[in-house]
Amino acid sequence: MAAKDRADVYTRVTAEIIAAIEQGAGEWHASWFHNGTSVARPTNVASGKGYRGINTVALWGAAMANGYSDGLWGTYRQWQDSGAQVRKGERSTTVVLWKQIASSEPAGGDDSDDGGHRRMFARAFSVFNVAQVDGYEQPPVQVLPESERLAHADEFIVNLGIKAVFGGAEAYYLPSSDTVFMPDFASFRDAASFYGVWIHESGHASGSKHRLDRDLSGRFGSAAYAAEECCVEILSGLVLADLGIAHHPRADHAAYIASWIEVLKDDPRAIFTAASKAQQAADWMHAQQPARHEQAA
Repeated sequence: MAAKDRADVYTRVTAEIIAAIEQGAGEWHASWFHNGTSVARPTNVASGKGYRGINTVALWGAAMANGYSDGLWGTYRQWQDSGAQVRKGERSTTVVLWKQIASSEPAGGDDSDDGGHRRMFARAFSVFNVAQVDGYEQPPVQVLPESERLAHADEFIVNLGIKAVFGGAEAYYLPSSDTVFMPDFASFRDAASFYGVWIHESGHASGSKHRLDRDLSGRFGSAAYAAEECCVEILSGLVLADLGIAHHPRADHAAYIASWIEVLKDDPRAIFTAASKAQQAADWMHAQQPARHEQAA
């Protein structure tokens, strides 16, 4: 693919991502079936919903302290209802459920329908990790067959010269060792998701000092971190289009970017800056390919 043609594709893909964000991109979900490790979001066994706020922190801490490798939690009764039994002697972890209740006191100017004002009521629950119970069967996880791998995409990413380690439950780039860590191919929903995530994490690696030298020092939740996440997720959409894997941005690209763009709301040009850096990273990736690859693309 010629540089001009790539530029046209990049302009179109970026425009589609921005349009999807403006229309409401929805909620982002990880594209691999991870096993709920302690660094993943803790989830309730009965509702299937993730814990929120301080409960997330409390359950992370308990999982790490006790070496739990799964983020599934429930009360004693919830485990019983699921056909499992909490083992005798296991110690629980406390979470708090906040509910809004109507007060019988005068409203004091509040125009709520019940004539009173609303207060928050906290109730503590004792929960146990799935590692503390017997008799619980995890639902079967779909396995993506190796036959779905795409040789040209594997070759493209390997040519970047970025070390990758597979087999964990999370996807991330570790600057200190200049290594990308990825779940196995089999744990992804489809091939496009696998290559999209691998390109995303390799995109972070492209920003290291000995490559494109982007600012990778931002802490989680900061504007610098958000800008980098937006950059590499746009990059993922661009390169997937280059490789003919996804000719249009996948919904998860826009949803992921939208989850970070709120942090950058004070900078109306943030998305365009991120797109510019993404195009620079995509050009760098193409520059790492053998000449024969460029001719065939």
